[in-house]
Amino acid sequence: MNKIKVLIVDDSALIRSLLKEIISQAPDMEVVGAAPDPLVAREMIRTLNPDVITLDVEMPKMDGLEFLERLMRLRPMPVLMISTLTAKGSEVTLRALELGAVDFISKPKMDVQSGLQEYSEEIITKLRMAAQAKVTNRILPHVVASKSADAVLPSIRNKITSTEKILVFGSSTGGTEALKEVLIHMPPDCPGIVMTQHMPEGFTKSYAERLNSLCQISVKEAEHGDRILPGHAYLAPGHSHLLIGRSGANYVCELSKAEPVNRHRPSVDVLYRSAANNVGKNAIGVILTGMGKDGAAGMKEMQAAGARTYAQNEASCVVFGMPKEAIAQGGVDEIVPLKDIAKRILDYLHSMGAKSFRV
Repeated sequence: MNKIKVLIVDDSALIRSLLKEIISQAPDMEVVGAAPDPLVAREMIRTLNPDVITLDVEMPKMDGLEFLERLMRLRPMPVLMISTLTAKGSEVTLRALELGAVDFISKPKMDVQSGLQEYSEEIITKLRMAAQAKVTNRILPHVVASKSADAVLPSIRNKITSTEKILVFGSSTGGTEALKEVLIHMPPDCPGIVMTQHMPEGFTKSYAERLNSLCQISVKEAEHGDRILPGHAYLAPGHSHLLIGRSGANYVCELSKAEPVNRHRPSVDVLYRSAANNVGKNAIGVILTGMGKDGAAGMKEMQAAGARTYAQNEASCVVFGMPKEAIAQGGVDEIVPLKDIAKRILDYLHSMGAKSFRV
């Protein structure tokens, strides 16, 4: 069996040592090198040809983002970011994901040694996943909507008969960019959107704010009791499950700190099941790129309750795990390339003969 070759890039000798110790415990991995800065890393990549690299953000000579941008332009390869869990760290990490990093691990701010050991299973799992991920150069021209711009896709105004429809999204690895790709094409009178993206606490607020700055719709981190309104999207916070509840005639966001489901909190299955129970045939479910099976069972329940369901196709996924499992369980009505998902949803809404979602 060929082992996964890992290159560690971090200016901290302690971090390099700890990561080497953790990764070397995995029988299917080997650390082929450890670089203290991007310039050394560049030469090591040429000579050692690693399958995946871990990359720190703040380093001497060249910061991690600059190095990542050059790497993804010249030699795209799987990168797992090692980032500090701070407000600044979350912004930088989101930028790294935009540039093409597959995923990230949060570096503890205190007691790094024991903190990283606690993350050892996650580090190994994410490295395995990253080594198999589809990596493409994302430094491409991209049409981005703005709140003052005309809709990228046709508005659905005057064509929707009800404000009852709710769009429900679930995603994990690669999902930050996939969600953005769908949401920037949503017109300001689209149905209310609720979404769970696997992310740790401290990153979801920054991610929601980033989406809000790019999209025509309003995007926010969900709060308990938020009314789900047309033209608005609500992201599960990293600390809680997000569910769709009812308050009279209105749909509302509900947060729960119940135990993790499929090892995740927030969990996509929890969100989808609440949609099946409380929204039924008025829900439209979408499962995007991600590792594992979270969301597959819940999507099957949504479909059984009358919801229309979509899965991102394999070719456009960074990791096909979650959509693949949902398809295998038979809960998906249509498999769609990422670039076509927004249009397919709006076409479906048009076909339902609906009227404006604007309130």
